[in-house]
Amino acid sequence: MTRQIFAIAALLCLCGPVAAQDNINTRVVPRLTIIGEATINAVPDGAQVRTGVTTQAKTAKEASDANAKAATALVAALRGAGIDDKDIQTARLTLQPTYETPAPGSRNRITGFQASNQVTIRVRDVTKIADIIDRAVSAGATDIGNIEFIVSESSQVLDKARDAAVADARRKAEIYAKATGTKLGRVLALSEDRASAEPVIMQARAAAAPPVMPGERTLRLMVTISYELGN
Repeated sequence: MTRQIFAIAALLCLCGPVAAQDNINTRVVPRLTIIGEATINAVPDGAQVRTGVTTQAKTAKEASDANAKAATALVAALRGAGIDDKDIQTARLTLQPTYETPAPGSRNRITGFQASNQVTIRVRDVTKIADIIDRAVSAGATDIGNIEFIVSESSQVLDKARDAAVADARRKAEIYAKATGTKLGRVLALSEDRASAEPVIMQARAAAAPPVMPGERTLRLMVTISYELGN
């Protein structure tokens, strides 16, 4: 009996510090999470352009054949403008019936078929965009739009904004810490979220290309930082 009591007492002595250590490791650390942001302007050095051909005919085969012929001419024109095959990607390919406007109480009647082939092209020289659009329209393109200017080395450009975003988060955090009578401690977590500017949208259905001005693109960088708070 004496040996059993001694064993139980020894077990309690061993468990005590472990439980205390667990409480320390699982304690809630007061923290403040804040978002910092910064922007930087850059001149685009490339663009993505959506273009394509849409054809209509009485039968599905006629519409599909006409569309294939038109798409082949369009791709040939893009190649002639200096666009590599690797920079031409099919974005949408559809074949669907067309209907006449039904009279009240009657069913829709199919009048023909419409085929569409849309491609996205990567333009690596923004000075050639107007010429490329002109060639595409001349080759029979019926749809041109969703021109999005690109800064190809955007991550490197944003390096200049990263310090500013972290400094912005620190500035805001210090304001909140002072207002609540606390002090900022070490950084507990940091994550980055980049939001790009809205793309330039343009639709063209003309025999000549409109002027295309890339201007500047504003790149926005946001960071989320959690700071430890102390007394």
